[in-house]
Amino acid sequence: MLAPREIDEYLLPTERRVIRLRQHWAVMLNHVTSTALFLLVIVVAERYLPDSVIIDNLAFYLALVAVVRFTVQTILWWIERIVVTDKRMMLAQGIVTHRVGMMPLGKVTDLTFQRSLSGRIFGYGTIIVESAGQIQALNRIDYMPQPEEVYEALSELVFGEKGKTRATGMLARPRWRR
Repeated sequence: MLAPREIDEYLLPTERRVIRLRQHWAVMLNHVTSTALFLLVIVVAERYLPDSVIIDNLAFYLALVAVVRFTVQTILWWIERIVVTDKRMMLAQGIVTHRVGMMPLGKVTDLTFQRSLSGRIFGYGTIIVESAGQIQALNRIDYMPQPEEVYEALSELVFGEKGKTRATGMLARPRWRR
């Protein structure tokens, strides 16, 4: 497996990173549930089908594919990074093919914050970023951890007075800055 490039390599010398995080761990609940259900179906099907080497081998390889798929999804979640600098937002993702989506903060015209009941329970939300012109690469970020703090920092960066925002230096080091 190729090692992904560190997101900080894409920062300009004049940029300063304000926020760096990955999606909330709750995004993995779908993958855990689907993998567990698939494995359960395989076990039940193998139990009720007649004994056969072909059925045993098929069940083994299907289970192996499910576990490998889950492992790849976990690695993708682990290496994906959301970064907000004082000039732009970036989303870096991918294992072999590394993609970096970017939106300048100067193009942001509106920010929307949404939080479902499960988001309130587990501590995640959705931030919708609208920009002038076409839809950008980062128009919707689901499963954003600590969404109130991120929303406040983004709002201050985008709509606050230049150089006088808490997110760009007057705040004590927030717990989500890594």
